[in-house]
Amino acid sequence: MMTLFLSLRAILFYLGYWLSIVWFGTTGIIFFSFLPYSVRSNYILCWNRFSIFWLRCTCGLDVEVFGQENLPSGAYVALSKHQSQWETYFLQYYLAPIAIVLKRELLNLPFFGWGLRLTDPIAIDRGSPKQALKHIQIQGKRHLEQGVSVLIFPEGTRIKPGADSKYARGGANIAVAAGVPVVPIALNAGEYWPAGRFIKFPGKVTVHIGKPISSKDSNSRKITDQAEDWIEKEVAKMSKRDQY
Repeated sequence: MMTLFLSLRAILFYLGYWLSIVWFGTTGIIFFSFLPYSVRSNYILCWNRFSIFWLRCTCGLDVEVFGQENLPSGAYVALSKHQSQWETYFLQYYLAPIAIVLKRELLNLPFFGWGLRLTDPIAIDRGSPKQALKHIQIQGKRHLEQGVSVLIFPEGTRIKPGADSKYARGGANIAVAAGVPVVPIALNAGEYWPAGRFIKFPGKVTVHIGKPISSKDSNSRKITDQAEDWIEKEVAKMSKRDQY
């Protein structure tokens, strides 16, 4: 019975979710594509805000953020835990202005990809790792010089809660090259929005923003190891949801 109830709530969520994608993707590309970055990006981020709001209304999933005071006043590179789609929507508007690193194929999706293009993301080809790394370096530095932070999921893909993963050094490389700090972010969204599952569980996602890690007189390996150690320890301490 509980599974049926949760499924019905998920169906309601996705109805609003997809209708809003069509609306924001279409209106964004028609009316905002020719406008400055700040205007078109803020319009599309209204969809991110709506998605998180609609998720709370339909599936009972809320969020609590700790460590907001740790966000630097200037541009930085955010390295975040990646467990679900949830954090891609939430962090993109919560940390704005910020450019997210994502796979290029997403930009080709109807409506959804149209909206993504308006936020000026750093789109990479995963089939060419060396080229992708070079592209991240160039585009990441460009954004940072313009005062726009960069959001990277160093694990590269969504990782199930409790599973081991390897953190890539691309984000730390950008920070060192640009001379900006790295901000580690821990979260447990995968407990409530599991990757590859239709059902969304009610509860409260915990997001913990760590203190900035200076890139001055440091290197990408040291910074990545420090961020990974902090993130994984914080994630391990986060409470688990009840199983349904």
